[in-house]
Amino acid sequence: MGINKQSNIEANLQIGPTDIGMVRIYVSAGGTEIPMDFDPEEADEISEEIRLAAQAARKLTK
Repeated sequence: MGINKQSNIEANLQIGPTDIGMVRIYVSAGGTEIPMDFDPEEADEISEEIRLAAQAARKLTK
């Protein structure tokens, strides 16, 4: 599966801080759970990538 391939898979996404100062992105789908921990600087970089992707997606839909 890639970025441009649509899927009917449903997943849950949770994002929040951990008790040790990391940022966790937690994805669960079916019986699979994927916890991904990032230090705050990495999380800032990821949030910027998401913001830029949203900006680019808006341009495609106008």
